[in-house]
Amino acid sequence: MSSQKSIFSVQFFLLCTSSFLFFSSFNMIVPDLYNYLTTLGGGELKGFVIALFTVTAGLSRPFSGKLSDTIGRIPVMIVGAGVCFVMGFLYPLVGTVWAFMLLRFFHGFSTGFKPTGTSAYIADIVPANRRGEAMGYSGLFGSIGMAAGPSFGPKITEAFGLETMFYTSSVLALLSVLILIGMKETLKNTQRFHPSLMVIRKDEVLEPRVFNPSILFLLTSFSFGAALTLMPDLAEHVGFKGGDKGIFFTVFVIASLIIRILAGKASDKYGRVIVLKWAAFSIVIADIMIAYTNTPTMLILSAIAFGVAVGMNTPTIYAWTIDLSLEKARGKGLATMYIALEIGIGLGALISGFIYSNEIANLRLAFLTCAATAFSGLLFLNFGLNLGNRVTAKFG
Repeated sequence: MSSQKSIFSVQFFLLCTSSFLFFSSFNMIVPDLYNYLTTLGGGELKGFVIALFTVTAGLSRPFSGKLSDTIGRIPVMIVGAGVCFVMGFLYPLVGTVWAFMLLRFFHGFSTGFKPTGTSAYIADIVPANRRGEAMGYSGLFGSIGMAAGPSFGPKITEAFGLETMFYTSSVLALLSVLILIGMKETLKNTQRFHPSLMVIRKDEVLEPRVFNPSILFLLTSFSFGAALTLMPDLAEHVGFKGGDKGIFFTVFVIASLIIRILAGKASDKYGRVIVLKWAAFSIVIADIMIAYTNTPTMLILSAIAFGVAVGMNTPTIYAWTIDLSLEKARGKGLATMYIALEIGIGLGALISGFIYSNEIANLRLAFLTCAATAFSGLLFLNFGLNLGNRVTAKFG
């Protein structure tokens, strides 16, 4: 644990820059994936585009958590960004729906590794009483990448073609890797990689100490999976065409930028749970707004509301997870939290895609379902935390 009072350092800045490039690379291809899949004959499988990579990410988390706590944070991050680099060159080569789905499956390894190592690295270099703030700043850079990617990805496709967009994604991932190679490892007493490290015991899969933030993340990330899946169609339906169909995510991320830092600081000062209650309530409101969106203006306002809600929720859950994790098992704790995140996003994508079924009239029910799921997260914060404490007491 760092004893420094400031969270800002060269290493922190480099890590944030690498995260910006990684999330730009990963997310810039998302708006065009749906049309690409449709041209291959798989338009009815849109829900699987998001759900499939979350399956791989979830499966890989126990491995990334264990490796992060043994061989180091940086190698784990390099593997994650490296997968994005390779995938960008492979997408233009696929010619069938099932080849596309196979690539999407393997692409999930990137988000299974990179964020786990990143969060553990940040926890190593910032003081405990500023974790929320640090996660807010880190999320700020990641969010800018998440906004920039879907914003300029379709524009590159429109101007230069789909292949160029995929190759640009690979270049950004490579830059992320190059930054990581030059950084200093923070894990003490690292081990050399050995195949035996890939054997995962039962007690290495999940960290019971982080049950509460993980359950909450699952319930509140459901809405994000739905938005990733359905928002391009909703944006097009209300009047945004071509390169502008990623407008929701651009506005969403801009709205989340400042609130991430403020929410992180507030959770450091007033506690994680009180901030998360407001966040869950805000997600419910944002989902209801999206459900009744039928004009460009309403879409923009919904994106702002959703950005504020998620901006409050995400860094606070990250900080809460680190608070509850043992220092020697920080990667495992974060991996458990990310597994819950991926389950939530995957279920949100899959269930909302099933409800939607390529019928615009079904969008309202899809997002009202998201609102109900987020509301169950609010109920959990008010009445279910003792369950998590019992799980920790029994298995932790």
